[in-house]
Amino acid sequence: MVSQTQRQASMATLAKAELKQLEELVKQLGPLPQYTFLRSPEIGSAMVRSPIGGTDSDFNLGEITITRCVVQIENTSSCVTGFGYVAGRSRRHAELAAVCDGLLQCPSWYKQVESQVIQPLDAQRQHQQELEQCQTSATKVNFFTLIRGEG
Repeated sequence: MVSQTQRQASMATLAKAELKQLEELVKQLGPLPQYTFLRSPEIGSAMVRSPIGGTDSDFNLGEITITRCVVQIENTSSCVTGFGYVAGRSRRHAELAAVCDGLLQCPSWYKQVESQVIQPLDAQRQHQQELEQCQTSATKVNFFTLIRGEG
């Protein structure tokens, strides 16, 4: 059984993935079980909240466009529901995220989806973050002050 923390991390990885890479990795899984839409991909918006200067109170930063999808995976021993929430307007991305979330809850699919989809996406994201950190650190400026030797 997947823990709530693992599931949240996997859902975040799927949501932040690039659609083209996600499609390629899901294709490599081979034939997927049938699934039905409990909520077909739909576009909406959500309010983004942010803390004010380190205090406990939040303010409404603005709205973001999101696409959500809910699927029910068939051909499993029990009904499994997968959820996909992604930023933007990609219905296909939300669908694939929901299908992967559902498959991760199926014991027969968990290892395959984890090793062939989630781990490569995590590795790509980590590589991208390291690259961005290197580019940012190259522009770092170190300021220092000199003490005047008067007196």
